[in-house]
Amino acid sequence: MTMVCCNRGTLGVLLLSVLTLSGCEDLVIRDTSSLLIPRFQRSEILGLVAGFGTTFAAMPDLIAMLKRRSSAGMNPRMAGIMGVFQIAWVYYGLLIASRPVIVWNVIGVVINFVSVGAYLYFVRKARL
Repeated sequence: MTMVCCNRGTLGVLLLSVLTLSGCEDLVIRDTSSLLIPRFQRSEILGLVAGFGTTFAAMPDLIAMLKRRSSAGMNPRMAGIMGVFQIAWVYYGLLIASRPVIVWNVIGVVINFVSVGAYLYFVRKARL
């Protein structure tokens, strides 16, 4: 019984909080010029930082493959599929004129296609 009351109480507080916050127009996040680089909006700076992490997520596999000089354990399909869809992201970035989307996805396309190329090179080398 106390668990049901506690859950209802929590739900009630949550509902009241959402209702209160929904009427606060001043809480809307505004995209203003960056203090660091005034030519950029804050969203572009955040996009550049976030894009860095997602773009270079494929680098450990590529570096490991190059150090081993072997394609063992590498699946080129994932890198190929990612590269193809990152080309779509580049096009999307051009449509919405977003520098972070364009920059990081161009770099991602290169990294993923280098991974596929390295895989094909090491597979061909292993067959000889």
